[in-house]
Amino acid sequence: MESEIIVGLDIGTTKIACIVGRRNEYGKIEILGYGKTESIGVKRGVVANIENTVQSIRIAVEQAEQKSGVDIKYVNVGIAGQHIRSHQHRGNIIREDPDNEISTAEIDRLTQNMYKLSMAPGEEIIDVIAQEYIIDGEGGIREPAGMLGNTLEANFHIIIGQTAAAKNILKCIKKANLEMVDLILEPIASAEAVLSDEEKEAGVALVDIGGGTTDIAIFQDTIIRHTAVIPFGGDVITEDVKEGCTIIKKHAEELKVKFGSALASENRDDEAVAIPGLRGRPPKEITLKNLASIIQARMEEIIEQVYFEVKNSGFEKKLIAGIVLTGGGAQLKHIDQLTEFSTGIDTRIGYPNEHLANDVPDEMASPMYATGVGLVIEGIRRLDYDKQKEDFLEESNGKKGKRKKKKTSESGSKWFLSKIENWFDSDSIE
Repeated sequence: MESEIIVGLDIGTTKIACIVGRRNEYGKIEILGYGKTESIGVKRGVVANIENTVQSIRIAVEQAEQKSGVDIKYVNVGIAGQHIRSHQHRGNIIREDPDNEISTAEIDRLTQNMYKLSMAPGEEIIDVIAQEYIIDGEGGIREPAGMLGNTLEANFHIIIGQTAAAKNILKCIKKANLEMVDLILEPIASAEAVLSDEEKEAGVALVDIGGGTTDIAIFQDTIIRHTAVIPFGGDVITEDVKEGCTIIKKHAEELKVKFGSALASENRDDEAVAIPGLRGRPPKEITLKNLASIIQARMEEIIEQVYFEVKNSGFEKKLIAGIVLTGGGAQLKHIDQLTEFSTGIDTRIGYPNEHLANDVPDEMASPMYATGVGLVIEGIRRLDYDKQKEDFLEESNGKKGKRKKKKTSESGSKWFLSKIENWFDSDSIE
């Protein structure tokens, strides 16, 4: 059964990608079209200039519309940035009628209660993810609906972010004449695209190296255990190359992408590349070994912070599936070897083809599109969940008849979205 068409919008520091997809009858994701443009108004994963960001969003969306033939109105948007943090919390409700089966309404009430936790000023709960449910002290329950019990408890993974950052994203979406269906944490989206179910069960750390940030999501026993965002990515490496080789940024980026390596020892001393000189000046010669040692120094620093987060999560010894690197930064040569050397943990590069149909354009299978593809997958998953919830409510109310197709999902983060949208009711968004 084919699913509805879902659009993922990845607002990154280096690029904005818009991906249109749906699930085919075999359960795989078909990419109907995509658009990509340079991101000008985003710094370290956070919107810094609204007009520039809106401009870039419009270009990416128009490209995706032309390629897919789909009129794009509703989008699932990723959120990242160094302001993101997460923590665990346990919630519980005492059931009014323990003789009746647990309903999805009760599960929803338990989840919604988490949004009422008090936060520091300027912070909001962006998403609440149930890890496992506990009924009358019996833990490890994934699907409590339909069961009996007096008390319903759950362990939640709560994702917190800055209200201003979320409001700015929403403002950009509205100015681009789009509607936001859901705001999804980017490392969770990337994980959906590149990790297999076996890896999530065994224990795995997903590390998404973007332009402005490096996002981490740790899974174990199929449950998300830890999320973190490190405020460094590929851009700081480009800056280091620019400074270290005294060249302009455009050349530094090209040098990093074409000849860069994360291991200086893998380059011979006599390998060099010539960079064109600025107006009338002679070309500049740079040895690849020197280039790699600049990249390696910064990369080691990023990996060190990743390793700190892994240890901090308490799951360092439980990562049977090791570390999976994805994002544009994962395309750097020898980055998996450097990560293994630095952490002692098995590492592989994650490509977002885990759940993609076979006829997907080759470019889409690049780690660079992990977040965008993941936003489509997660959007489909959330829509499925909402439909199941509606079916369950219809059955329990004894209602028959056709369900109306809904354009927007009402997952947990919808509560947060409606809250930030209320702020705009007083603003006129031109």
